[in-house]
Amino acid sequence: MRYTKFGDTGVNISKLGFGCMRFPMIKINDKDVVDEDKTIEMIKRAYELGVNYYDTAYFYCNNLGENALGRALKGIRDKIYLSSKSPSHLIKKEGDYRRMLEEQLRKLDVEVIDFYHFHGIGYQSFIEIDKKSNWLDEAIKAKQEGLIKHISFSFHDKPEEMKKLIDLNVFESVLCQYNVIDRSCEDSIRYAKEKGLGVVVMSPVGGGRVSGLPKNVAHKLGLKVNSNAELALRFVFANDNIHCALSGMGDINMVEENATTASNAETLSKDEVDAINKMMKENEKLSKLYCTGCGYCMPCPKGVNIPHIFKMMNYYRVYGIIDYSKDEYAKIGTNPWIEGKRADACNQCGACETKCPQKIQIRKQLKDCHEALG
Repeated sequence: MRYTKFGDTGVNISKLGFGCMRFPMIKINDKDVVDEDKTIEMIKRAYELGVNYYDTAYFYCNNLGENALGRALKGIRDKIYLSSKSPSHLIKKEGDYRRMLEEQLRKLDVEVIDFYHFHGIGYQSFIEIDKKSNWLDEAIKAKQEGLIKHISFSFHDKPEEMKKLIDLNVFESVLCQYNVIDRSCEDSIRYAKEKGLGVVVMSPVGGGRVSGLPKNVAHKLGLKVNSNAELALRFVFANDNIHCALSGMGDINMVEENATTASNAETLSKDEVDAINKMMKENEKLSKLYCTGCGYCMPCPKGVNIPHIFKMMNYYRVYGIIDYSKDEYAKIGTNPWIEGKRADACNQCGACETKCPQKIQIRKQLKDCHEALG
């Protein structure tokens, strides 16, 4: 595993971080719960392979992710860096930040969280929440008391908003989106590193979509890689302004493959990165839709499986994976592994759009998806 100095935080972080949003789930008494046996196996193996940064959040895995991670980290807690997030939309008044932090410490069964993020904020939303809850002062107090070590933020807004947050000079690290498909935060990432922040990126393989690229992509670009996931990670690792790529790994094979890639000292050359950028810019002209598959838009009151529909639309529109996309769309509601309803079940209520961190016009896009895939 390769490591790097994590901004001005004083720690060395592994190039690969473990994103704990996609732990394997099983059904017990009609409830979806974390498969802790598989999860513990994955976490232990990642640690053996050198991963020392583990990121979770209050709502991950049906609110059970922090509990499962805490149990998985027993015996290695003092050897890794633990990251979690304050659920910003639950912070309504003064005291809520502290109350949520203490609850998360109990769920994780730890005394301190190394990197505690204001979750999914933009500049304006951060200021508005601070006015009613005083959560920044509460974060500073929590750090002084030793409940958290570093004040951080995760980000889903416009790139220029990220720079405004950095200029507040209160944050020590940032978690934002960056991958071969979406490079919109590239300049803000550079700015963050220049200002001494540690930089972690989420969705380095585009929420799993990069694995759906045609198999000849690497060959067409003249790249020697074993998979599209490797291609995507090596693209991220080639950016010197990024300290860590956070991968949401759901099985042991992903852990093994990603750790191998992160241990490879041979990075993509500038010419190879330029070739990938050129290809992706051409593909971006084909689509106005971008969805990370985070699932924050769910549940839909009408049961529309929004993340899966958008995933298939990206395959169809951006990369020309037509037959597969239409077949998978048709399976919604008829296949036990693809639950919910298709886009034509949408009643235009708009509940999804109030929760989408990407500010996607979901209702309009659902109509477009059904016309193309239905």
